[in-house]
Amino acid sequence: MDTGDNVIVINAEKVKLTGNKMTDKTYFHHTFYPGGERFTSAEDMLKKDPTSLVMKAVKGMLPKTKLGRQLLTNIRVYAGPVHNQTAQNPEIIEL
Repeated sequence: MDTGDNVIVINAEKVKLTGNKMTDKTYFHHTFYPGGERFTSAEDMLKKDPTSLVMKAVKGMLPKTKLGRQLLTNIRVYAGPVHNQTAQNPEIIEL
């Protein structure tokens, strides 16, 4: 159920993966051309765009339905500690 709550994730560049996942875990992408399979390691993805690593992890946990796609719009991911959501007065939750 979409209750309207939003989540702001900061410091996505500081994500740590356990074990050998940083080098062994691969993400698949296809260009829709023949032979267009592309594989990217988690380490390369973290260097290039750390927000996409967090977004793919969250997307994988959501249901693969219209509701899941709607819920994905309720998350904002930022690589560093600075974000532009201060007008919404977010509550800080320490983990």
